[in-house]
Amino acid sequence: MIRTQVVVAGAGPVGTVAAYYLAQQGIDVLVLEAGPDCAQDLRASTFHPPTLEMLDELGITPFLLDKGLKAPLYHYRDRRTGAVVEFDLGELSDVTRYPYRLQCEQYHLARALAEKLESHPKAQVKFSSRLVYLNQDDTGVDLAFETPFAIEKVRADYVIGADGANSAVRKWLGIGFEGFTYPEKFLCLSTKEPLEEYFPNLAHVNYVADPEEWLVLLRVPSVWRILLPAQPDTPDAELTSDENRDRVFQRLIGKTGVQTYHRTIYRMHQRVAESFRQGRAFLVGDSAHLNNPLGGFGMNSGIHDAFNLCQRLTKIIKNGPDEESLEQFSRQRRGAARSFVQAQTIQTMEMMKASQAEAQAKRRDELIATQADPAKRRQFLLRQAMFQSLADAAAIA
Repeated sequence: MIRTQVVVAGAGPVGTVAAYYLAQQGIDVLVLEAGPDCAQDLRASTFHPPTLEMLDELGITPFLLDKGLKAPLYHYRDRRTGAVVEFDLGELSDVTRYPYRLQCEQYHLARALAEKLESHPKAQVKFSSRLVYLNQDDTGVDLAFETPFAIEKVRADYVIGADGANSAVRKWLGIGFEGFTYPEKFLCLSTKEPLEEYFPNLAHVNYVADPEEWLVLLRVPSVWRILLPAQPDTPDAELTSDENRDRVFQRLIGKTGVQTYHRTIYRMHQRVAESFRQGRAFLVGDSAHLNNPLGGFGMNSGIHDAFNLCQRLTKIIKNGPDEESLEQFSRQRRGAARSFVQAQTIQTMEMMKASQAEAQAKRRDELIATQADPAKRRQFLLRQAMFQSLADAAAIA
């Protein structure tokens, strides 16, 4: 039987952040990943300022800056009128050394940290290792994982579930995952077509509202990503077909035959676990909360979960038990997920897909008023940059 202090299930960005933080603190950690490597997930691509500050503690932010694009400006656009409301995170330069969103695919972070973990004396990473059993008692956690050739057993002091929406850790704990799934499917296309040549003053991040077909335009280093909704009864093969691609780009830029590099269909969820902690087991990231990607809060809030938890675990492992601290982790991060991330992403989704032009015009007028008022604009920027959510969570006793 393997013996370690902490098992982290999942080698995505949140799991590798948690594991590397603990290893750097001198804590033995084992990472179990069901896949053969760190998956090249295309959904998350935005790092917010406080997340970059946290990752700087791990020495990884300079690497991400080299890989990514700085995006201080982002736009809310009206597709029909062409009206643009611009916000500039550069106004927060007095509160952060990173006054911008960094556009960089999440897999760069996960893969870089996984490589560091594989050579770290306090860490082990096991790919193709699927968690199949979890049981805990007062002194530790027994786990089993399946490899291509065997079932192996582990005894750990604690386990962190960072194993995504279908979390085996959450299921073994029997923790409910309340919320809903949007009825629509969502199509994501990536292209190297220079969209900035078709739209005046296009930012790297654009939320484009329209009653008939809203969309999001995001620039990452290699491509533009286009996210738009689709009817749930439309077959996936039709949505990803050349014919549908041509329809999308004809409506968007008046051009067909545009080359795409990825055509992905997925569903969007709004769910929060009933608790982020049970005994010696914890949930972070998508294992604990799912939300639509508008605003880029999902991965970031997961990394915030990991830092909140691992700071506490480090103190407990080194200094002794603190039950209240672990309960506070669950209260704070669940509170952040419910009161900020869920509320903010649902509001943005409703604004984007409002069925009546009058409703969208009202929301646009509210954004214009916010942009024009220095105090309201600053508060808006602090919320969008996730500083306010961290402050609100820290205030939860």
